[in-house]
Amino acid sequence: MASLKDLRNRINSVKATRKITKAMQMVAAAKLRRAQEAAIAARPYAERMDAVLGNLARGVASPEGASKLLVGTGSEDTHLLVMMTAERGLCGGFNSNIAKLVRLDAKRLIKAGKSVKILAVGRKGADNLKRDLGKFITDRVSLAGLKSVGFEQANQVADKVMTGFSDGEFDVCTIYFSKFESVISQKPTALQLIPASLPEVKGAEAEAESIVYDYEPEENEILDYLLRRNISTQIFRGLLENAASEQGARMSAMDSATRNASDMIDNLTLIYNRQRQAQITKELIEIISGAEAL
Repeated sequence: MASLKDLRNRINSVKATRKITKAMQMVAAAKLRRAQEAAIAARPYAERMDAVLGNLARGVASPEGASKLLVGTGSEDTHLLVMMTAERGLCGGFNSNIAKLVRLDAKRLIKAGKSVKILAVGRKGADNLKRDLGKFITDRVSLAGLKSVGFEQANQVADKVMTGFSDGEFDVCTIYFSKFESVISQKPTALQLIPASLPEVKGAEAEAESIVYDYEPEENEILDYLLRRNISTQIFRGLLENAASEQGARMSAMDSATRNASDMIDNLTLIYNRQRQAQITKELIEIISGAEAL
């Protein structure tokens, strides 16, 4: 059984840990608001970009002359998986859930006889896959030291993707990130970038998109530019969603850690008081027994 001194030291240690988790929870809550606003503000632009691309893509006369970013290379042998995670841990299952989705898709593709390459954006995802899929990680992008992600970082990742596609290193590109839904809910998401995966238009939206537009310059030229721009836009959206999801997950994780620390302190204090009371009672019995013996 632990001594009273050991119990006091342990209680003080848990109290110090609780102070840290409480501080991290408050910092995450402060960062969450800004990150959430940025992620929500980016959604309409990305969604509208998809709608414009869809309208232009439906107007392409012949797939043969269309951009490869839209119709693909004609092959699906090599896949590039862009895994976007955080540089830090202590955020619950945020990093591991994204890595789990990448792992499932990678193993499914490998089983189907496809070649897989992984571009790791952020340190924690690469660390998670290092044991079983480390040999498939061909490149990494570090976001360490950044207070907030910007379009510059999205362009950095997009340039690597575009360079690799131009050099014929892969045929299909998919990005993986965590879509922010609420503080306690973040959904790991896979989005195909190359060839572009455009949403289906139905109902009233279909009627609105059926309007004929005159484009200047030509549609193919605009489409090619927007397809390249769309890659940076969707990556930027994914980074913003990740930033909000990371802070939400960290806030929830630190709140749980703080509650668990409080429960542990209560239990240790109860054990300490019982043991202290038992020790006092034992000493009193020894004193009384000694006095009676005299």
